[in-house]
Amino acid sequence: MTSPTPNTVEDAATATRRDPLLEPLKIKHLTLRNRIMSTSHACGLEEGGMPAERYQRYHEEKAVGGISLSMFGGSSNVAPDSPSVFQQLYVGDDRIIPYFQQFSERMHGQGAALMCQITHLGRRGEPYAGNWLPTIGPSPIRETLHRSFPKEMDEHDIARVVKAFGAAARRCKEGGLDGLETIAAGHLIGQFMSPAMNQRTDRFGGSLENRMRFPILVHQEIRRQVGDEFIVGMRLTVEEGGEGWLSLADCIAAAQLLQAEAGLDFFNANYGRADTERGQARDSMPGMDSPIAPWVEKIGTFRREVGLPVFHAARVLDVASARHAIRQGLLDMVGMTRAHIADPHLVRKLAAGQEDRIRPCIGATHCMSGYRPACLHNAATGREAKLPHHAAPSPETGRGVVIVGGGPAGLEAARISAERGHKVVLFEANRELGGQVLLGAKGSWRKDLIGIVQWREAELERLGVEVRLNRFVEADEVRAENPDVVIVATGGMPDLGWLPGAELCTSVWDILTKEVALRESSIIYDGTGRHPALLCAEMAGEQGKATTLVSLDVQMGQDLVYGERFGWKRRMHQLSTPMLFEHHLRRVQRAGNELEAVLVNEVTLEEKVLRAPQVIVECGTLPLDGLFLDLRSDSVNDGVTDLDALITSAPQPIRAGKGRFELYRVGDAISSRNIHAAILDSLRLSASL
Repeated sequence: MTSPTPNTVEDAATATRRDPLLEPLKIKHLTLRNRIMSTSHACGLEEGGMPAERYQRYHEEKAVGGISLSMFGGSSNVAPDSPSVFQQLYVGDDRIIPYFQQFSERMHGQGAALMCQITHLGRRGEPYAGNWLPTIGPSPIRETLHRSFPKEMDEHDIARVVKAFGAAARRCKEGGLDGLETIAAGHLIGQFMSPAMNQRTDRFGGSLENRMRFPILVHQEIRRQVGDEFIVGMRLTVEEGGEGWLSLADCIAAAQLLQAEAGLDFFNANYGRADTERGQARDSMPGMDSPIAPWVEKIGTFRREVGLPVFHAARVLDVASARHAIRQGLLDMVGMTRAHIADPHLVRKLAAGQEDRIRPCIGATHCMSGYRPACLHNAATGREAKLPHHAAPSPETGRGVVIVGGGPAGLEAARISAERGHKVVLFEANRELGGQVLLGAKGSWRKDLIGIVQWREAELERLGVEVRLNRFVEADEVRAENPDVVIVATGGMPDLGWLPGAELCTSVWDILTKEVALRESSIIYDGTGRHPALLCAEMAGEQGKATTLVSLDVQMGQDLVYGERFGWKRRMHQLSTPMLFEHHLRRVQRAGNELEAVLVNEVTLEEKVLRAPQVIVECGTLPLDGLFLDLRSDSVNDGVTDLDALITSAPQPIRAGKGRFELYRVGDAISSRNIHAAILDSLRLSASL
């Protein structure tokens, strides 16, 4: 049941007093309207290093949705030897000022504050990117993750970079921003601070006071350039962990030095290291395989020792966790960055008493992939210029829309069609909605995936969509509904037909659905680099079954985001699962009471034979398109989706005088792809009906 929406000023004021997340926060002259922010990140929408229209619209949507502060420009570079390695902004010259001015005006017009993060990457840079300059650092120590060998900075380099930080800060002020933050964690400032990365013997190395000399000089120059009123903070690690790295006590002492010597106004605190894949995936930006809000207690300890407002973001995905952090005094401002990628209107819904309508961030980290900021289950994010976060009523409301299939594609098509004001009926062959998501949510650390389904189920109930479960419909039953539009979202079925000996094999789906039991020993072949084979290998390991995981690819989870891939690596190592990479499955044949999997090495082309009682195969799906083909002759468009119209979100061109209804298919009913692609299909199509 949806909570009532406050419709008076008194109701809204009461909600604000009741919820600590909706209380304002004042920093110097700036009053932030609530305690929820989006932290800086490289959203992937920059154009030539500048925050142009798409970049600004992406952040503006959060401002429309009620956020108090958007911090943008994750790792915006201040100098030419800090190159763009993950689509960062460049604040190293004055070209960016007009973009900042337009951006600031846009965000302020929606009542939100705007700040930028500026940095020099130091050894985290790339010597073969941008201007092909050598990376620099306090000491010539290579970073495991980014892999460059830095030049040890001399005092000329130090003076140059200090000046570059100050000039970048001036550009932020002239651009009308409300403030900025520098970033220490793993970047050049932090490299000077950390004894593991700074092994100098001059006045910039050795004691903590000496290691803090460069960060203090940077911030003193920033303050000189922007004056006392402009807000300046730092994203600071509260503990790097491990012998020879910064401890919690070190970080508190560093913060106190910065406060005394550099005139900072806030700390944006994070935890751990970011110089390895593990540090990035577990400490810095934890994903679905980590607990919710894992570091807020550590940050609370840090906050108690410093006298400045403290911000923090790391897997704070839900309002309850955020509220706890503010109410308990662990934070002053909570970063819900990925939560806003999932639902940029989070604050507006919270203030309206509609907390249960917030689209949940499930922590899948798809927004951190090469397709960022694309959310796994909000396809409008990053596409604000073309796609709506809330569908407007159709000019032709009340059309009859029949949707067949209750996986992500079908659920999204039903939701958007109903938001547009159409009469929607959804058929699902199984006893519950969800499709392949139900299989994906079976793993030890992927259970939150079910939020994709649960949120849409609740929205369909609110919108009055008629859902008919356990209905494997055929063409006549669809025709009997007299629809105006039919959307086929029937998904796909496992593809084993290409394999000689396929009749001897078991599909991964059969194992995950428990239609077929795992034998005591098996070979699991992963031909996609996605989740299903890894889920199956985990299931086998947890049941104590002997299994060998064979992959076509050079590494596990080739198609996955690095955080997901790390999660699976961790699980396979924990389960001691034998793994074989760069082999494709040529055929399966009988060998007495066992099966032989004949594999070919992708590098040497040599055959390798493995034996086991069971061979389990994952190689994607083929469309389950029988219903679509049966209905095609009755459709006005012959089942054709006009691609030009689709990608521009324009209405589909329909030929008059032929057929009974429009017919489309979406998701895996077209081809084997991921959840985001299925949801994007349905959003683009249904938003134009």
